[in-house]
Amino acid sequence: MKITELIVGQGNVEVEGKISNIGNTRSFNKYGKQLTVANAVLTDDSGSITLTLWNEDVKRFKEGDTIKIINGYVNEFQGEKQLTAGKYGSMEKIGSGNSQEEIMDEQDKIGETDEQY
Repeated sequence: MKITELIVGQGNVEVEGKISNIGNTRSFNKYGKQLTVANAVLTDDSGSITLTLWNEDVKRFKEGDTIKIINGYVNEFQGEKQLTAGKYGSMEKIGSGNSQEEIMDEQDKIGETDEQY
């Protein structure tokens, strides 16, 4: 499914995109639980949508990562369409936003491992 095809109120959404921006992280207490949330921008070749990252997902993903949302939900907040994995959905990283330097470091590590044999 493409981002531009998403409709407010739609559930069981499966979509892939690249995180192009992650906003400030906010923490708050609700029902005695400490929660963390950050809004990100998820983009594909059709457009972009605000992606709400909750708790561990805030730290799990970074700008440049390509992710897949499975069983996501589209809602509206302050007149803006938003996508979230929600209570029953999940997000997985399918591509990394590694910089060229990080990629080179990984290749060096792989080379060192090969040289041991």
